[in-house]
Amino acid sequence: MEFDRQLVTNGNPMEEIVGFSRAVRVGPFISIGGTAPVGRDGRTVGIGDVRAQTRRCFEIIEDALLSAGSSLDDLVRTRVILTDIGNWREAIEARKAFCRTSRPVDTIMAIDRFVNPEWLVEIEADAIVRGWS
Repeated sequence: MEFDRQLVTNGNPMEEIVGFSRAVRVGPFISIGGTAPVGRDGRTVGIGDVRAQTRRCFEIIEDALLSAGSSLDDLVRTRVILTDIGNWREAIEARKAFCRTSRPVDTIMAIDRFVNPEWLVEIEADAIVRGWS
């Protein structure tokens, strides 16, 4: 069985320069790469506020899922990546609002820093479109 490959963009000019997509859908599977808390104006949202940044990441993820013909209800995995593991509770509180229905598996981890030092969190997500044939 061969699946079509759909690249999902959100207009970030770095997608073309670096060679990445916001998300990729292959058949029923959707993978969403590290999603940073960036507003439509290209600036960091919620500087110093991990909860606001987490919400913004999930808004971007939701937009990518919708563009790929899916929704938050199809999430099966999220990865919350923080620069300070002490912020995990605030990030997870914000995550809950987006994941109550799908209840995906989750990984929470910390790293030293992101490309932009204003970012406190990035989120990756995977989904499988239900009812796909």
